[in-house]
Amino acid sequence: MSGSSSVAAMKKVVQQLRLEARLNRIKVSQAAADLKQFCLQNAQHDPLPTGVSSSTNPFRPQKVCSFL
Repeated sequence: MSGSSSVAAMKKVVQQLRLEARLNRIKVSQAAADLKQFCLQNAQHDPLPTGVSSSTNPFRPQKVCSFL
């Protein structure tokens, strides 16, 4: 039984390697340039560098209402 399970495992490995060999790859420098361009294009919509206005911030501290 171990021989047939070994063959099945090897077939699985070969299938995975064939799948990975068919993938289209790009250079890291091209991927970095694309990522930089995407970040610059969408920077105005990113709340990390621009911040969130207090009127639309769902995590702002709640106002305390007290009756005297």
